[in-house]
Amino acid sequence: MSETELEDYDDYRTTDVLVVGSGIAGLAAALGAVREGADVTVATKATRPEGASSWWAQGGIAVSRDDPGQFKEDILAASADTSDPGAVDVLVDEANEAVNDVLVDTLGVEFDTSGADEGGEETADFDFGREAAHDEPRILHVDASTGKHIHVPFLNQLDDRDGVEILDDTAALKLVSHEGRVHGALLEHEGDVMPTFAGATVLATGGIGDLYPRSTNPDGSTGDGIAMAALAGADVEDMEYVQFHPTVYPGGEGANDGPFLVSEAVRGEGAVLRNGEGERFMPDYHADAELAPRDVVARAVQKERDATGEVVLDVSPLDFAGEFPDLVEKCEDRGIGWESGIPVGPAEHFLCGGVDVDTCGRASLDRLYAVGECSRTGVHGANRLASTSLLEGLVWGLRAGGDAADYDPQVVEAPELLDRDPALPDNFAREKFVRLRRVMDEYVGLRRHPDDLGRAQAVLRRLKGEVDAYVRTRTSRSLYELRHASVTALLVARAAAENEESVGTHNLVEEPATTRAD
Repeated sequence: MSETELEDYDDYRTTDVLVVGSGIAGLAAALGAVREGADVTVATKATRPEGASSWWAQGGIAVSRDDPGQFKEDILAASADTSDPGAVDVLVDEANEAVNDVLVDTLGVEFDTSGADEGGEETADFDFGREAAHDEPRILHVDASTGKHIHVPFLNQLDDRDGVEILDDTAALKLVSHEGRVHGALLEHEGDVMPTFAGATVLATGGIGDLYPRSTNPDGSTGDGIAMAALAGADVEDMEYVQFHPTVYPGGEGANDGPFLVSEAVRGEGAVLRNGEGERFMPDYHADAELAPRDVVARAVQKERDATGEVVLDVSPLDFAGEFPDLVEKCEDRGIGWESGIPVGPAEHFLCGGVDVDTCGRASLDRLYAVGECSRTGVHGANRLASTSLLEGLVWGLRAGGDAADYDPQVVEAPELLDRDPALPDNFAREKFVRLRRVMDEYVGLRRHPDDLGRAQAVLRRLKGEVDAYVRTRTSRSLYELRHASVTALLVARAAAENEESVGTHNLVEEPATTRAD
């Protein structure tokens, strides 16, 4: 690979900063960069706005309030003391300022307030919610739909900024790199692929929900950024720590009966979990009961579902209709009689690991950054504290964007993607994903056994090899998404097999799975 001239390309784009992804982390990176005078291109697979994970966030965004020390203790405790204390310091120390600067002052997000004071006078005081493993109420929220109330004005803000271009329905297929430095990416839109050369590239591609049959992530969460970075030679860490949310309505048979997440804030307001026999069970598993760390609650819910056939979230202890009208609407749309309890079960929710980065989001490859769920900052360790994901994306996005604005784009020879063989059948990728998800669900899910992890790696290596062979002579978004998913799945399985300590979301059990997934 060598430097080349612009005229060597029939079609290309240059930009100071290329951001891949349009959740809160990517948008914060774009804002941080444009504030420093950089020209920014945001490339996102999403079609606005629902395609980004941030849009779906319910609970809210945690802040330090006036006690960053306690916030730090809660993060460390939820992680079973596996978080990086230095990274946690960055998060809690900058939480209030970042939220006030961007979300309140710049975007004008109208977080819920407490209504009236003791004298009946209206007050602008925020209504801080409490969620699992938090020592005190510190969650800013807008009903149970905080994500979309942040995401939409953030997109609008960047649309109105000179120097920012947002490319919807555009996928990054591969990074352009040379001698340990990243120079942009190959972007695909409606079947056309062209290089975008950037002074710095920020990956903000979200999670890995498509690797599991049940997930709170939007469709298209195929681990693109992690896989592209790993294939380019970047370090990845903590890939075994996959968090499952304990209270997700699993969905039913009808077309309008799809799954949805029931915010942890509902338990924070007093809802309790009951098994198929009507018994409240969480006090038997943890002193904090329903407000125990997510990994504890998720495993307990699954165990009770297995033993009694069902778990429901009993919302009768609170004014559910008054406090969570958005969730009531979801229930009523699906014909769920929430008054008698909402059926729930665990679903894949968040990857705590990812591309290894420092406190400015810098990866091990020069001029490559990663922020949000595709990154491993060290904040979450083996288990993420509730409502810290939006905050981490905001803080690290601003830091990475500001740091990435210092470089000029350089045009180099881009990798050649071939498309000389006949197209694969339309259902090819879909059928391979079924196989991948079955393996991850059975062997690399909530409960893991070394024998099963070995089986998973064998299946995933074969799948990756098969997909790699097709990628050599064919180019399509669905094929590259499958490749990224297979690479990421193998990274998760491999990291899980190498970690002999059962901690946080990495739960090792004594008996292997009884059902073979291969």
